[in-house]
Amino acid sequence: MDLSASSEDYISAIWKLVEWTGKAPSSTALAKKLDLSPSTVSEGITRLVRQGLVSHAPYGSVELTERGQKEAARLVRGHRVIETALVRFLGYTWDEVHEEAERLEHAASPKLIGKLDALLGYPSHDPHGDPIPRLDGTAENNSVGSPLSDAAPGHSYRIERVSDQFPDLLQYLSSVDVEVGTVITVDTIGSGTGIMHMSSPGGPLALSLPAAESILVTAI
Repeated sequence: MDLSASSEDYISAIWKLVEWTGKAPSSTALAKKLDLSPSTVSEGITRLVRQGLVSHAPYGSVELTERGQKEAARLVRGHRVIETALVRFLGYTWDEVHEEAERLEHAASPKLIGKLDALLGYPSHDPHGDPIPRLDGTAENNSVGSPLSDAAPGHSYRIERVSDQFPDLLQYLSSVDVEVGTVITVDTIGSGTGIMHMSSPGGPLALSLPAAESILVTAI
């Protein structure tokens, strides 16, 4: 059974939320991720349950079924391979590729994604540090790092992943020469402002705590 673009968006979002949080999301978290109303998401979840893509108990989390995981892995794989190809072959910057990949992933065949993957040399991660699922649905280092917002002043961290959903954040990080793999040091966190002040090889940078939640780091 072919899936609608809407159903594909739902299961991709569930996969990504599990990646970032380590647990199946609530319907509220899914609504926030998709930027949709709770009632719309409730209807969408009901549709996915009928399609055998998710399981959902009232007031419980939304979990991908075995079929849902397989379909989500295919979509996420396509999205991240396309993002990588756009950056490497067509000169896109990392803040430009998410929306393009969102449009292309629904139309790209598994054969096309496989050809692009081979041409790229089978990369393990996309430009944002997100792991690219293999054909069997597995992904390397699927849950590396913790949110930068949890970091402590006086400690240094390596940036492992940055969410591709916030182009303004990606543009700002590029402007201060911060990318995946950059080591930053947390200097201070304003108790009143909630602003994190940090140092990097490219100079100082400042992020709000909500923005820092979109960056995963490991301590060094």
